[in-house]
Amino acid sequence: MTSRENVLQALFALLQTISGPKVTRNDVLPEKIPPEGLLILRDGDSGEPEILLSPVSYYWQHLASLEVFAQAADAETRNAILSDLFDRIAIALIADPTLGGLCDRVMPKAPDTSSIAIEGAANIRAAIVPIELIYTTTSQLG
Repeated sequence: MTSRENVLQALFALLQTISGPKVTRNDVLPEKIPPEGLLILRDGDSGEPEILLSPVSYYWQHLASLEVFAQAADAETRNAILSDLFDRIAIALIADPTLGGLCDRVMPKAPDTSSIAIEGAANIRAAIVPIELIYTTTSQLG
């Protein structure tokens, strides 16, 4: 298994420790969001690594994406659920900022939020939280 996959699996496992929301990886958005919220980790873009010499290694600034969803009948409840999810995500990432030593640093960036209107159902409040994963490998394949 590549270092890239090990890092992504470790991030996914860490996110699964968050109590409440359903957490999936690279999944499709379901028709209904669980009342506690939904987190979908996307592998994102590993970009081009910086090459370090002697010994040859590859320095990655991988940008994973965490999609965060809250669905409720009223806007105040949706906003409260989303805010609570942001707090829980931050606490989880602060607790293990190197994913057990697999990364030099795991750093969430500011979320990009939006609202999704669903005909015949409660609206959804959504956000995309970019998560920068900085790590070094011995292979260009991650």
